Amino acid sequence: MQKKITLKIDVTKIDKTRLYEGKKGVYLDCLLMPNRDGESKFGDDGFIIQSISAEARAAGERGPIVGNWRYLAAVADLAPEDKPQQEDGERIPF
Repeated sequence: MQKKITLKIDVTKIDKTRLYEGKKGVYLDCLLMPNRDGESKFGDDGFIIQSISAEARAAGERGPIVGNWRYLAAVADLAPEDKPQQEDGERIPF
C-alpha cells in the first residue's frame, strides 16, 4: 500500500539566498517534519522546513517553515498480474 503526500508551500517564505543552481534548474531543499501531536486542527500531518547548511545548524540557525503537508488516502498497489487484462477482440476506440 502506498501513501501519497500533498504539499502546500508559501513561496513568499522561501529564503531565496539558499536556492541553488543545478544542471537542470534552480533547486530548493526541504525537510518534511511530522507534527508532534498528530494531525493538526487543519488536517495537516506535518510541516515543511527549508533546509539549511550543516554550518548554519551548528551555529544555532533554523530553517524557515515554508508550508504544511498531509497524507492523501492510501492507494493499494496493483501487481502486474492483478491489473485487468484486455480480452482478445476488444478494441479501445482511440
